[in-house]
Amino acid sequence: MKRIVILGAGESGAGAAVLAKKQGFDVFVSDTSAIKDKYKKMLDERGIAWEEGRHTEEKILCADEIIKSPGIPCDAPMVRKCEEKGIHIISEIEFAGRYTDSKMICITGSNGKTTTTSLIYHIFKSAGYDAGLAGNIGNSLALQVAEDPHEYYIIELSSFQLDNMYDFRANIAILLNITPDHLDRYGNCMQNYVDAKMRILQNQTEDDSFIYWNDDPVIKRELKKYDIRAIQLPFSELKEVGSIGYIEEGQYKIEKPTPFNMEQEELSLTGKHNIYNSLAAGIASNVAGIKKEFIRKSLSDFPGVEHRLEKVTKVGGVQYVNDSKATNVDACWYALESMKTPVILIIGGKDKGNDYNAIKDLVKEKCAGLVYLGADNTKLHNFFDGMGIPVRDTHSMKDCVAACYEMARPGDTVLLSPCCASFDLFKNMEDRGEQFKELVRKL
Repeated sequence: MKRIVILGAGESGAGAAVLAKKQGFDVFVSDTSAIKDKYKKMLDERGIAWEEGRHTEEKILCADEIIKSPGIPCDAPMVRKCEEKGIHIISEIEFAGRYTDSKMICITGSNGKTTTTSLIYHIFKSAGYDAGLAGNIGNSLALQVAEDPHEYYIIELSSFQLDNMYDFRANIAILLNITPDHLDRYGNCMQNYVDAKMRILQNQTEDDSFIYWNDDPVIKRELKKYDIRAIQLPFSELKEVGSIGYIEEGQYKIEKPTPFNMEQEELSLTGKHNIYNSLAAGIASNVAGIKKEFIRKSLSDFPGVEHRLEKVTKVGGVQYVNDSKATNVDACWYALESMKTPVILIIGGKDKGNDYNAIKDLVKEKCAGLVYLGADNTKLHNFFDGMGIPVRDTHSMKDCVAACYEMARPGDTVLLSPCCASFDLFKNMEDRGEQFKELVRKL
């Protein structure tokens, strides 16, 4: 019996373990952190062996194959030992793909992944399609394949998941954009990160579709390096040579495979970045054969995504907006670009090799104040303090919200759009956003 060891026992790892057990493997799960009770219960109920708080080498290095959770860096000591022994390391998505013939709609990009994935899922479900939501959005693909199979899977893919995918094939691949992110995990080398994103193309055939943003300079450059067999369906904000999806004279238009159009003002998502997300989602749904009336209705009634430009409440004439998902500089740029009122910007966290020059002009133009929120705000002070904008230094969400309340004037917007990861002060991005919302609602 082949032995599969899973490193990491979160949503991804626990789901992979369930599928591996169902497929008859000898399964062992190991996590250096404490495993959540719900995942312990899931493993125990299925007779899957596990350990927490450590990696026991003799139980791991005898594996025939390793499934590594995406949050574990490739240079982690145990990962390196597995590689030195020649043990093949894959992702949960790669493993799950071996045991299903379902259609895979896969979305990646530095920004907009979650919104686009959620919107496509909304369209498919509204049209009555049997679809599962999976991947980086927080639902295990492997668990669904094992116990709740679907005809279609809408999968958000991070670069970390793509790193350990080899034979997996996306029937519809969507590449939204590529801008600097997670460079700390890629040796501070942008090309390494770019190469990871481009892996979404691997194994596609002439029966598949590749949807991408035609205006992205990095994607344009990279595509010249690849022999793309899939049908290419590029989109752009305005009509361009080659683009089959675009905005023209206030109309949202898709030319192929079936012509479709609707009024731009009917789209539920606003802001330039959401034009791209809506175009990508509409094209993917069109390719899947979903009828126009379902696409039109779903594009106009989609409620949006939590922690992404989420309006929390108004207090004293000040609008508070939770954009905790903005974990890189480019995401913050899109958030600021969409603001129509003076902004008190909350920025900071675990820096990932950020270059803040990309938002410098927008900060000057839009921001009436900056509130730094991080364990160490030195880099922010060094970059922004000389711009003549009032700043506050905070190290907890409570102090941050209090500072924003003092600084903001009626008509302003307080925007949590941090540019950074959350792990210095918070459990994760969701925890950061939830704390912000809870404290704002108590004002």
